[in-house]
Amino acid sequence: MEYIDRSKVAKKMTTRIAANKLIRSVFFLATLFGLLVLGILLYRILTQGIGWLNLEFLTNFASRRPSNAGINAALIGSIWLMIVVVPASLILGVGTAIYLEEYAKKNKFNQFIQTNISNLAGVPSIVFGLLGLTIFVRQLALGRSVLAAGLTMSLLVLPVIVVAGQEAIRAVPRDLREASYGMGATKWQTIIRVVLPAAIPGILTGSILAFSRAIGETAPLVVLGIPTFITYLPESVLDTFTVMPLQIYNWAGRPQADFQHVAAAGIIVLLVLLLILNLIAVLIRNKFHKRY
Repeated sequence: MEYIDRSKVAKKMTTRIAANKLIRSVFFLATLFGLLVLGILLYRILTQGIGWLNLEFLTNFASRRPSNAGINAALIGSIWLMIVVVPASLILGVGTAIYLEEYAKKNKFNQFIQTNISNLAGVPSIVFGLLGLTIFVRQLALGRSVLAAGLTMSLLVLPVIVVAGQEAIRAVPRDLREASYGMGATKWQTIIRVVLPAAIPGILTGSILAFSRAIGETAPLVVLGIPTFITYLPESVLDTFTVMPLQIYNWAGRPQADFQHVAAAGIIVLLVLLLILNLIAVLIRNKFHKRY
């Protein structure tokens, strides 16, 4: 019978426990640091902008005077932008994910497509701006419109939605598909009635992050030439517009000190809009999560 040195075993256990406590402390400090920075930013924004946030700020257009400046045009423009981005990116992203997971053969060509889609998620956003400028603004002559900007931003977030959609579809148990086939359903009926409803929570989780990125991006819109100062509202997807990040950037660069407070108020409105969009997506996700 092999002899066990209890002192060595106890020493190893003590070392492992100490290492575990050290790693846990490091992770806790990293989390605490992130929360601390976020808290400081929120405190700074709220203290600077809450006093400037009122109904007139939401209904007024941009102005050269801080007291008259408002975010109405940028707020409506951001909503118009998301009206284009959300359906375009979801339809293309989920459709691509369904094809790659359910229909595409597992060969080298499709593996090449899969690799490039994953790589596109890390491409700088300004590259998508150049692509949108070439295709949508110049080739298709859409100009600096809501449609051109929305399609450009859809391309930006498309890889994230495709990858999230693939992971969600892949996570659906095989038993659900086989049960559907056993009941006489076709492949398309199985995808629509079984696979997609079960995958919606995972798809929306990735889509929430993608849409949050789309509504806060500025580099592609700057490349497209979207203005930062307009005093009218878009009436269709072919009209010129502006968005809140560009308007906030314009205010932050003004020499007047009061414009810093106006920019902080604009950031508060942007955060509220993000929270509302995320809340809607979370509610839809939770509804389907309980069902499946």
